[in-house]
Amino acid sequence: MQQVLYTIAEVKSKIDQGLGLLLAGDEVALRQLPAGHWVGGTIPYFIGEKGGLSTREKIFVTELPDYVDSFKIKAYNEKNISSIYKDLPEHGFGVVIIPSTSGVHLAFALNAPNYPEFATKPLVGWISGVHITDLGKILPKVFNGETIQVLEDQAVVMQVNLKKGKFADIGIINIFEQGDGDTITFLKDGFSATDAYINGELCDFADYISANKFSTQLPLVANYYGTSVNISFQTVDIEKHEVSFYAPVFSGIRYRLAKPISNYVTEFMARIPTNEADIMFSCNCILNYLYAGLEGKRTGEITGPITFGEIAYQLLNQTMVYLTVGDLTE
Repeated sequence: MQQVLYTIAEVKSKIDQGLGLLLAGDEVALRQLPAGHWVGGTIPYFIGEKGGLSTREKIFVTELPDYVDSFKIKAYNEKNISSIYKDLPEHGFGVVIIPSTSGVHLAFALNAPNYPEFATKPLVGWISGVHITDLGKILPKVFNGETIQVLEDQAVVMQVNLKKGKFADIGIINIFEQGDGDTITFLKDGFSATDAYINGELCDFADYISANKFSTQLPLVANYYGTSVNISFQTVDIEKHEVSFYAPVFSGIRYRLAKPISNYVTEFMARIPTNEADIMFSCNCILNYLYAGLEGKRTGEITGPITFGEIAYQLLNQTMVYLTVGDLTE
């Protein structure tokens, strides 16, 4: 079993060797690292080699393998994030880390599908976060290791060129699909909503959720051309008549509440891919970690940071996202 969680001293040694690294860890740990060829994001939750855990002392390390030809690091703010796709190498992929609740997070979440060359090249990544006890106290951050910049309002991207004969692909594990209930549409795009149309009738959305006693562990699901896309609930505030989400809803899109899951862990584990050896990078949602009780549990041989959102071309919720690298055939 490959080691993925390392002490700060061990990570310093890897940086000193000049390795290209994707890092995830607590802010205090990441701030102790020297300059080098790495990018990082704050989070203290992981699926490690022994299963799910929370630690502030160790850092999750993904090393760029030897089939990587070259790589570059670039930072983006909310004004230039629109060029993220066209800046990716023609023969390779990108890994992006974006700080949760930042302006660049909002801009990317709302607008990514409209950016030039959207989804024409593989872009995978995650939204950095904090320990749940630090919510509202500490801002999530990302790190540009080459400059040792600690960023609250910018994204960092590792742009990776692959050697000849290799190709990258993205996979998504989503256990949810639309249920058979009401059709829900929203008046405007955003991370929150007060009103919504329920089967065409305007309603107070918080009251609707509360009155029907819906479980907010189940997301809203949209069907995008045959692909289920989740919008996870963050809070339902009856007094403020407001429902907040971990990803934006869009006006004009038809949502339904997800079908109930009989056994969250069983459903999730049944969809773990079996070609683990080809998986270079993976991340898993904090809501999967909490709702499926993944602490101390392994997800096959797949490891990775636990995130406040996953990126597979665009922002996703309550999914596992992974990147594979394979051989091109003649």
